[in-house]
Amino acid sequence: MKPPRSGKSRLRAALGCPPGTGGHADLVRALAADTLRAATAAAGVRRVVVVATDPGALAELRDTGAEVIGECGARDLNAALRVGERFLRSADPGGVVGALQADLPALRPEELAAAVAEASGRRAFAADRHGTGTTLLLSAPGGPLDPRFGAGSARAHTESGAAPLLLPAPSLRGDVDTPGDLEHARLLGLGERTAAVLALREASCAPR
Repeated sequence: MKPPRSGKSRLRAALGCPPGTGGHADLVRALAADTLRAATAAAGVRRVVVVATDPGALAELRDTGAEVIGECGARDLNAALRVGERFLRSADPGGVVGALQADLPALRPEELAAAVAEASGRRAFAADRHGTGTTLLLSAPGGPLDPRFGAGSARAHTESGAAPLLLPAPSLRGDVDTPGDLEHARLLGLGERTAAVLALREASCAPR
């Protein structure tokens, strides 16, 4: 994760407030907190790690039960995910490692658990609701994660040998990059933190 003030720039208009009124960083933290609370509650998930450009800016996310570590100079998202993979492998060389996007505010623990169960030890991924991106990538037990996140990542993961997961799992596929994505997540049912941030900002920016 980038520092909240610089991440998710396309969501700045989603708060319904004039530019410069703040709240964007609160929304980014809330998206991550709701994602992490669902992930740490999912059956079969033993450990959750946030790889951060600035760990101090995300220290509050430890309240979700996740660990927050630095990215160790990683140049991009895939390099940062490999940092997290090495960190987890140091304690559990034979386990399954997953990469999960931090912007899934409607995520349900049971849908994440179902995705892990469907993978059943295969290197596998869940595409986003548009079918082009990736919200979850799982390694085989003890195998490489080999992340290929970025534009067209669903195709890239398929071409690298990862199996596409077929379960519907709308909350797992509902990542949030744009105001439209946020509205879709709202229809699915936002997590507590994201819902509270949006309610507060909408109230404070309402015409009087």
